[in-house]
Formats: sequence, C-alpha cells, structure tokens
Amino acid sequence: MVRGKTQMRRIENATSRQVTFSKRRNGLLKKAFELSVLCDAEVALIIFSPRGKLYEFASSSTRETIERYMRHSKDNRTKPTEQNMQHLKTEAANMVKKIELLEASRRKLLGQGLGSCTLEELQQIEQQLERSVSSVRARKTQVFKEHIEQLKEKEKVLAAENARLSEKCGMQPWKRSNEQKENIPYDESSPSSDVETELFIGPPEGRTKCYLKQS
Repeated sequence: MVRGKTQMRRIENATSRQVTFSKRRNGLLKKAFELSVLCDAEVALIIFSPRGKLYEFASSSTRETIERYMRHSKDNRTKPTEQNMQHLKTEAANMVKKIELLEASRRKLLGQGLGSCTLEELQQIEQQLERSVSSVRARKTQVFKEHIEQLKEKEKVLAAENARLSEKCGMQPWKRSNEQKENIPYDESSPSSDVETELFIGPPEGRTKCYLKQS
C-alpha cells in the first residue's frame, strides 16, 4: 500500500499525535546512534516530549558535548583570528586614506587649499571644472527641451479642449494668433480712424475759430 505525503502541520488528534511522536522519536534516536557508530562522530541528542519528558542520547557525554559546543561558539563569536584582525586593520587604514584624498580633492574643486598645487595639478583641476560645467550645461539644455515639449503637449490638449467646448456651444473655435492680430486691415470708416492730422500753429482760440470756419 502506497502511503500519501505527510503534510507538515500540527496533528490535531491527540492520540495520533502521540503515536507519531513515539515513532519519530525512536527513529531519530536510532539515526543518531548509527551516525555516531558508523562515522565515529560525537553526537548528542536532546528531545522533550509535549508533556515535558526528557529523552536523550549521547555518544560520550551529553554535558561534555554541550560544553564543547559552547566553547566552540564562544571562540567563533568573540575571538577572530589574528589574520582577520590584520585584514580589518589594513582595510580601515586604506579607507581612511581614501577619505582624506576625497576630502582634499573636494576642497581643491571648491578653490580651497590650492597653494601647494603644482602647475600640472592646477591644469587638471581646471579641466575637471570645465568638464563639469559642460555636463551641467548639457543637462540644463536637455531639461529646457523637455520642458518645452511638455508645454507643447499642454498647448495641444488645451487647443483640443477649446475646440470641443466651442463645438458644444455652437461657436467657432478661437484660432486667431498674434500675427493675425497684427495683420488686421486698417478701416478708414471706423470711428477710431477719424484722427486730426492738420498742423495748426497759434493759440487755442484761433484754432477754435478755424474749426468754425471749416464747418
């Protein structure tokens, strides 16, 4: 008979849970014994049942194996090897040097601490600043172009919305541009075109009399 795959979850039935515990406990103790004998390994196994009963197996002594484990764990956690310590010191020294170099370079790019720089170093700093300015200007131009494109897209959206609203209201869409405003023909018959251009020299009274004669 083929047994189904056991689901890894707590067995709700108390009797079935106790039977499974007994079987698996015995199998685990047997495996620990076989491992210690076949491989000459130091094995210690501790099991507490759900009711708190202790089951244990040790190839030599459970206490000695636990003490050995504690010593091993403590040595690995708190006592790094001399080689590791030396490596950490070297890494820390290298990191400090890199930080000092970066700080000095930053001050020079800001125009500080240039008194000890040679002509070649000053030329290198100048070239670096020129490259930086060029990069900033290129990015600035790109941002301007992107902003212009965004404004054009907004203009298209607003024009479409204007056309839609004008059509909804039964009106012609407003399309007159500034150039069309400037090219409007001059109408002489309009009231605003009746402008006095006659030159008159003299006191205001004489100018009034002249108007009366003309009329």
